[in-house]
Amino acid sequence: QGTLVESGGGLVQAGGSLRLSCAASGRTVSTTMGWFRQAPGKGREFVAAITWNAARADYADSVKGRSFISRDNAKNTVYLQLNNLKPEDTAVYYCAARRSPFIQSRVDAYEYWGQGTQVTVSS
Repeated sequence: QGTLVESGGGLVQAGGSLRLSCAASGRTVSTTMGWFRQAPGKGREFVAAITWNAARADYADSVKGRSFISRDNAKNTVYLQLNNLKPEDTAVYYCAARRSPFIQSRVDAYEYWGQGTQVTVSS
């Protein structure tokens, strides 16, 4: 059994930064970790993902250039650094994991999900 727990969300002014964390329990070897977000009234949207060995990271166009995903396997933790935040970044951010070494951007490709952490960006 595995559990993902996100933290680090909050209220921030436009242009500010947040660092989201996702702590995983259980075995994470050979997993791909991803971040998704869901804004009010919208579907869940891919944000970023990273392979087990961090050899590859993918980003959605909406956050590319101002976000950075990383992981510390010794701590079973994945991070999402969000910089230059915009009001349209407001959403619940979810951490997800899949038991595959390959990155996927599809929601249904991920098997394990956290409870989400709220990010609110004011203008």
